[in-house]
Amino acid sequence: MSETTYTQLLQLSAGLLLLCAVLIVWRRSLGAHIRLLAVQGWALAGLVAVLGLHEHSAELLWVSVLVATLKGVVLPAVLARATASDRTRAREETPLINTTAALLAVSFLTMLAYLVSRPVLALGSTAAVAAVPVGMAMALFGFLVLSTRRHAVSQLIGFLLLDNGIATVAFLTAGGVPLVVELGVSLDVLLVVLILRVLTSRIRTEYGDADLDDMTELRD
Repeated sequence: MSETTYTQLLQLSAGLLLLCAVLIVWRRSLGAHIRLLAVQGWALAGLVAVLGLHEHSAELLWVSVLVATLKGVVLPAVLARATASDRTRAREETPLINTTAALLAVSFLTMLAYLVSRPVLALGSTAAVAAVPVGMAMALFGFLVLSTRRHAVSQLIGFLLLDNGIATVAFLTAGGVPLVVELGVSLDVLLVVLILRVLTSRIRTEYGDADLDDMTELRD
């Protein structure tokens, strides 16, 4: 793979990751969030595959397959099942900030990501290092979703967005992580999502909704 092709593919993957993150913050449909999260999972897998091909690393290529399977297929499928039984509440109805404020926050957090990444950018001028602010911005967007969305599934999506941002930074700065470590982390994330999926279903079964604001009104 030529250096030009490598740079273009890496920038394409990073751009798609950031675009999906922005759209997740913008949209309120939980179904759209899940589809965007799946696309982002495949984009992250593509980024890892590009790094693996550039560095001639078979281990990174196996990691890309793992990322595509887990983040592009399994986790979105789990979240889709969590919303399939509640079509009437398939939207985030009560976010703490409106869409305009959310997009302004996205702009601010993107600039903040580039500012805090300056020490890393100063270490080198490679295409991978230049894309680090994208991962930082995704992590900050994940915190934004966690702090402003009230539906339980939205909280899960924010958590996974944060995890994708952290993984992106790790792959870009360290040239990837060992396969065993990535497998362990991925299984931990899957376990957390499955547990929260069960809790969300139990909450909806017992109380008819999974909105966190409604949960605060419950009393013994």
